[in-house]
Amino acid sequence: MTERIKRLRRESLDAVETVSSERGVLLTEFFKSGAADGYSVPVQRAKAFYYIMDKKELWFQDGELIVGERGPRAKATPTYPEVCIHSKEDFDMLHNRPKVSFKVDDKNRKLHEEIVYPYWIGKSHREKVMMHMTDQWKNAYEAGVFTEFQEQRAPGHTVLGGKVFKTGLQGLKEEVIEAQAKLDFYNDPEAFDKNEELKAMLIAADTMINFAERNAKALKIMADAEPDTKRKLELQEMSSICSRVPKNAPESFWEALQLYWFLHIGVVTETNPWDAFNPGRLDQHLYPFYKADLEAGRITEESAKELLGSFWVKFNNHPAPPKVGVTAKESNTYTDFALINIGGVTPEGKDAVNELSYVLLDVIEDMRLLQPSSMVQISKKNPDRFLKRALHIVKTGFGQPSIFNTDAIIQELLRQGKDIVDARNGGASGCVETGAFGTESYILSGYFNLAKVLELTLYAGYDKRTEKQIGLAIPADFKTFDDLMDAYQKQLNYFIDIKIRGNVVIERLYAENIPVPFLSLLVEDCIKNGKDYNNGGARYNTTYIQGVGLGSTTDSLASLKYNVFDKQIISLADLKKAMDADYEGYGDLRALLLEDTPKYGNDDDYADDLTKEIFEIFFKSVNGRPNTKNGVHRINMLPTTSHVYFGSVIGALPEGRKAGLPLSEGISPVQGADRHGPTAVIKSASKIDHLRTGGTLLNQRFSKEFMHTDEGIENVCRLVRSYFRMDGHHIQFNVLDEKTLRDAQKKPENYRDLIVRVAGYSDYFVDITDELQEEIIKRTEHESAY
Repeated sequence: MTERIKRLRRESLDAVETVSSERGVLLTEFFKSGAADGYSVPVQRAKAFYYIMDKKELWFQDGELIVGERGPRAKATPTYPEVCIHSKEDFDMLHNRPKVSFKVDDKNRKLHEEIVYPYWIGKSHREKVMMHMTDQWKNAYEAGVFTEFQEQRAPGHTVLGGKVFKTGLQGLKEEVIEAQAKLDFYNDPEAFDKNEELKAMLIAADTMINFAERNAKALKIMADAEPDTKRKLELQEMSSICSRVPKNAPESFWEALQLYWFLHIGVVTETNPWDAFNPGRLDQHLYPFYKADLEAGRITEESAKELLGSFWVKFNNHPAPPKVGVTAKESNTYTDFALINIGGVTPEGKDAVNELSYVLLDVIEDMRLLQPSSMVQISKKNPDRFLKRALHIVKTGFGQPSIFNTDAIIQELLRQGKDIVDARNGGASGCVETGAFGTESYILSGYFNLAKVLELTLYAGYDKRTEKQIGLAIPADFKTFDDLMDAYQKQLNYFIDIKIRGNVVIERLYAENIPVPFLSLLVEDCIKNGKDYNNGGARYNTTYIQGVGLGSTTDSLASLKYNVFDKQIISLADLKKAMDADYEGYGDLRALLLEDTPKYGNDDDYADDLTKEIFEIFFKSVNGRPNTKNGVHRINMLPTTSHVYFGSVIGALPEGRKAGLPLSEGISPVQGADRHGPTAVIKSASKIDHLRTGGTLLNQRFSKEFMHTDEGIENVCRLVRSYFRMDGHHIQFNVLDEKTLRDAQKKPENYRDLIVRVAGYSDYFVDITDELQEEIIKRTEHESAY
């Protein structure tokens, strides 16, 4: 890491997360001015986008090599009032909350309260969503049966493909013009709507070309005034680059990085996608430029690393837009979930690891930043050297890169009907979610609380916390375990029906009110179809529902089956009495439930067969059900931090867990329940069919001593390869001891840079909630890979 990058990195780490009202004010000015009157909604949105990018303040960090910010300063985060209008109380909470706060100064507060809020209150998407939801949906949402991703954030969980690196925005504009010329106004009743969308795409492309030119002019002025000769030359080169890209296809490594960053700024300014837009397979996109520049002597490996270091800082300068309420609880982090993919296979199915893949791993290790997050795609065609290099970074306790099974990802995408080349070009984004990069709109619609449904099943659909009858009133006096499972399936189907009805309505609200012509420009086949990304324009369109608490639900059902129905140690009525008492006065019973009952994660078919049954019920309830974009719903299994929130809305469970404690995360076992080592865990986890999901998340924790030996790295490499041979989708590791984590709880000021793997992402240990800290500490620490 050069001295320049060390300084930029430190400035980024020291920057304070703030709320900026700039975007909200500019958006409001545009619509209040009447400039949108008479235009179609897509064109209105495109013109508003142009206005924002043309008027927003430009800011440059001293010494940076990649330019462009979403806000007027590093970590100055805009609001999106058309999606979610923050109240005065929201700002107070964001400003004052002890963790993951966003400071709101008097100037930005006043601008918001006097200009933005009065115009957008009553008009925001969030308000429209709540207005259109049924009482059943609202009751289930309030009870914590599910969450809703699009309550405060827009769709856009997508990844850039490689096409724009060959065309630039000018090439895409030419495609739009060709698509307009082919419209059949005589026979296609949608021709008018398609033309309006294509018009909007042209405006959106010009928006980012104009923004780049603004940067080019500002950089030239800076260069003319710069006394230092070396920096003057850099600024002149940066000005030249911004005058070329993103309008034109890049011709150098530096231009390719800057092109992507302008696209990123455009997507995340147009709206606030969940999760953040990202470049996906960065080593594949950049390698041709890297190789050509090396051969021509334009760069060295070290200068390439310096450019990448500046690129990494840009990501770290962009926290996720501020979330409140349940949305903050399900994803309580600054991380915006931009995930760099490295490795995998080529479009021809060959080993894709190249020299740049290793350079990127060096940068990840050196930079040690939360954003961008990173992962390695591991195929059976990739060398062990590549995996071991990644594990040498993991062992430092950074929590990155996470490790994904390329061969499973490809099979998952093929099962969903993707073309083989699109599947090979795909990967994972966000936490662990599978998608076809550059060709697919794959939206996460919200988390689904598998354990809450079990609680409701045991209480005949009545929610004790909200004191409402929210589920089916199926009598809970089950005579057999099969009766209980039948009731559980009916309750789950009932709530999935409610969730999917809500999804359908929310999809249409976005399609009609908040199109995204710039993002649509970048995702195939939106141009060819003349349709917006939010309206089914992409080649593939998938809506995911994420199951949470698989381990907790398994262990609870195993306890019921084993102790109530098979061994008849206790009656269901008496077990529920103990649960209602939160096991106070039932210490012996709780010990039996925790210690002497089969648990998921130990390669015990008694429990693991129930895991498979829960998975099948969830899968059959969701998979293949249509969305409104000529696509379908599918499942994946990941929690972010929702397993903490979901646990807080559930009373005591039959497994012995007390009320309010976090659920298991991802497909990991209940914290501390896996007693037979990591090999038993992966064997249990492999018994569900990962290939029928869009991603599963498995967390493991190893001792620092074990991972710091060559033998330890070799054994973990074998563990990963074994899991992936069993079609496991993803695995990640925390390499930290309890002593360190406990000391960080007591003296957080000494551990500001301590990073842990939470679920599908890493975060600063001292920034996460107390409940989440405890959940991580209680995960089983393995001393070996067997």
